[in-house]
Amino acid sequence: MSVPAHLAAIDLAELTEKAALQTRVDRKYLLLATAASKILKGLDPCTRVLEIDGLRTFRYRSVYFDTPDLISFRLTAHRRRRRFKVRTRTYLDSERCWLEVKTEGYRGGTVKDRLPYEACHHDTVDPGRGFVDEILDSAGLHLRPTLVTHYRRTTLLQPAGNSRATVDTDLTWTDTDGRTLSLPDVAVIETKTASAASPVDRLLWAGGVRPVAISKYATGLAALRPELPAAPWRRQLRRYFA
Repeated sequence: MSVPAHLAAIDLAELTEKAALQTRVDRKYLLLATAASKILKGLDPCTRVLEIDGLRTFRYRSVYFDTPDLISFRLTAHRRRRRFKVRTRTYLDSERCWLEVKTEGYRGGTVKDRLPYEACHHDTVDPGRGFVDEILDSAGLHLRPTLVTHYRRTTLLQPAGNSRATVDTDLTWTDTDGRTLSLPDVAVIETKTASAASPVDRLLWAGGVRPVAISKYATGLAALRPELPAAPWRRQLRRYFA
């Protein structure tokens, strides 16, 4: 799929200045890539696209960490409060890497804390152990790599409210046992706003697409391991992950 090519570019510094949104409300949409391309043709012409060194679509790798009994996954699957995710995220085109901790914020918003990280440490939290423990207040929590995701992302800055939207395609999941799932024909669109719905949200709603419960980590792990609880994502798993 593709985002309309005529949209103006924005560089990373300006995007970060206008729409860092580390505390935010996320809405996620799962749809076929062909349907996403059709809907996104209706984007406001003033929408801007992140561009770095001539590229507008970027390769991502995320390594998710969990305990041996999968506490992070299970808190999400059972919709518990104080859910969290710990991951490294590597921007493969620039070889930049971050250690990130995502937690539930006020009224269900998402808070993301991140630490610059050496790319060579992408599969361990050990160098950032103090950072993780401070945020989660969880000294001694044994975290190990559980799932790796790869995908391509396009990032949009929307003119109304300087909110962001991301479009992820070519999604692949691999667990620690080597099981792999690829969804080349599916797109995940995520809007990130301070609170109110964004123009991309309204565009998707007008196209008959509604927000869904999906987590790249938890939904992907449930797809690879059918014995795990998967109630929040059962409909998405049947429709898109088969």
